[in-house]
Amino acid sequence: MRTRTDPPPALTDLIALQGGVASIEQVTGLGLPRRSLQRLVAQRRWVHLCRGIYGVEPLTWVSRAWAGTLLGGDRSRIGGTAALHLHGLVAEPPEQIDVWVPREQRPGDRGPWRFRRETPATHSGATVGGPPRLAVEDAVLDAAADLAEDDWAALVITTVQRRRSTVRRLGLAARERGRLRHRRVLDGLLGDVTDGVESPLERAYLHAVERAHGLPRGVRQHRSHGMRRDVVYRGLGVVVELDSRWHDGRIRFDDMWRDDVARLSDEITLRYGWPHVVGSPCRTAQQVAELLVARGWPGLPTRCNQCRRVV
Repeated sequence: MRTRTDPPPALTDLIALQGGVASIEQVTGLGLPRRSLQRLVAQRRWVHLCRGIYGVEPLTWVSRAWAGTLLGGDRSRIGGTAALHLHGLVAEPPEQIDVWVPREQRPGDRGPWRFRRETPATHSGATVGGPPRLAVEDAVLDAAADLAEDDWAALVITTVQRRRSTVRRLGLAARERGRLRHRRVLDGLLGDVTDGVESPLERAYLHAVERAHGLPRGVRQHRSHGMRRDVVYRGLGVVVELDSRWHDGRIRFDDMWRDDVARLSDEITLRYGWPHVVGSPCRTAQQVAELLVARGWPGLPTRCNQCRRVV
């Protein structure tokens, strides 16, 4: 009597859910004998990915991520940049895949995986998605240990802007941690996001231009005439648009349309990019202040620590 070669439907369905891979325990537990498994590998219908893990071509990065959690055993989950990629916050998948495992487990394989042991106090208990991964708040807060302040601030802003998390949830998760690099930055950053800051350039303008030079507080993400403006100084007819990259195509024409609408509404638009806000914040503040004063602002700008001359 010949041993069955074809995988049973339950195993086929499981492999489809797991990115094309399964552990030897899953394979045999769902009814495929080891001899049949070896025959499938010999026929190149299946591949032996690593110790105890088998798969069906084509294998992808997600297949390797699943394999890491299967190697890690029960309660293992993806972390680090790999988790951020799975959450849609990092575009390119990393070559190294971090896998968090319970402290008592000691996976032997390495390959593209880095196994990291955790205790119940390391992260929240939330495991989400498939392959299983850290909750987005845990993954974002973990990234503070590896990223420079500005890069991590950009990640936090992106997380909220893309609605992967909220200011409240990130703040609560941060309070649960005894140690957190950039904690002071996060406290201020979450307030900025609440005020409407939606990009690192907008945050730089808020701190290095507006606040550092005593300018009046603009309204962020102001909606009028069916459009949204980055910063509006209401009552003064001054609009500041912040372009984080060179615009072209349809976006450039949309900007022209927005500026034309502003002129028809007796508003003046100032448009700045990274070189103006980050490279020359004092000069930018001087220009904004001159226009605000000309349009009726009763105040005066102040010098920041790096200022040589303001109005």
